[in-house]
Amino acid sequence: MIVVSKKMHKISEYFFSEKMKEINHLKEKGIEIINLGIGNPDLLPPKKVISKMKKASELNYANTYQSYIGIEKLRKAISDWYEKKYRVNVNPKNEILPLMGSKEGIMHISMSYLNKGDKVLIPNPGYPTYSSISNLLEVGIIYYNLYENENWVPNIHLLEKINDLKKIKIMWINYPHMPTGAKITLEKLEEIVFFAKKNCILLVHDNPYSFILNNERPLSIFNVKGSKDIALELNSLSKSYNMPGWRVGMVIGKKEFIKNILKVKSQMDSGMYYPIQIGAIEAMNHNSEWFNEINIKYSKRRKIVWEICDYLNLKYTKKNSGIFVWSKITGLEKDDSVWSDNFLKKYHIFVTPGRVFGNNGKGYLRFSICCPTELLEQAKNRVFSS
Repeated sequence: MIVVSKKMHKISEYFFSEKMKEINHLKEKGIEIINLGIGNPDLLPPKKVISKMKKASELNYANTYQSYIGIEKLRKAISDWYEKKYRVNVNPKNEILPLMGSKEGIMHISMSYLNKGDKVLIPNPGYPTYSSISNLLEVGIIYYNLYENENWVPNIHLLEKINDLKKIKIMWINYPHMPTGAKITLEKLEEIVFFAKKNCILLVHDNPYSFILNNERPLSIFNVKGSKDIALELNSLSKSYNMPGWRVGMVIGKKEFIKNILKVKSQMDSGMYYPIQIGAIEAMNHNSEWFNEINIKYSKRRKIVWEICDYLNLKYTKKNSGIFVWSKITGLEKDDSVWSDNFLKKYHIFVTPGRVFGNNGKGYLRFSICCPTELLEQAKNRVFSS
């Protein structure tokens, strides 16, 4: 009898993978489901990005293996992008490693710096992949609590009270925060960096939502002086330029960190498809007008979701950013999982129950605005006409 690894018992199929099976089953029955649960950008990338990628695909060498560290022009474009958008100076020669999306980077970083029995700090609520990969690597997880009344940012005083801080090797943070959309101040980032330095913890900032509905200056962890000594930053073009299926991400950090991550990455793939690199370069060359245009569209969409939330007596804040609306249930049915299932049955609209992101997500719901305005209006009409 062939038996799966014991590690497999610590994880389950990704929630959205399972949920899509259920939704597709309903669609096969002829039921039109409006999916407001998944953050999958539906808008097209900039036209020139597609055009440059198409032209590059016709080159003789387009289909050959590529460098594990990406072409020099891509790393230079990332460096320029960081300088322009975040006011951060990054050396394109040895402080940038392009990735097949930042999700890949979570695995590579974890494999590079964690041993069995080490411990990691993971936000609750937070991105489920941090936990899944830690479980696969048989690493101890310490969840640090994020609360609405603290604007979903870490409480350093509570972190300092954790037992065996010396065993913690990595701390994951993510701002603007997923799933809540909460933003963080530079002062708070400075506190977190100081905590990580003091306790010799590798701090990893997952930063894919900087430019979506964010009316403040985008922040990088490297805006904090001295953070390169103990920090890495993940970023991607998925949300910023509507390129999720292209799988273009990056990890930024000092050369010693990047060198170690490359040891793992080079065992896993054979470089990024050349035309995609060319398209990524073109995307990052776009000016702020691109973000102005997509944010106008997202703003209209978010307003419709706010109207739905108001009608359903769901509590939310208008100060958050990103591609989601995070709302709190105020009605009689407080169980977010039951609420979401009932909503799907009654209106044929799927929204994500907050518990997917951790215990502190219980009682909350996450609405995605990655859906055409027409469909959002249709969803609103279904709810309002009940």
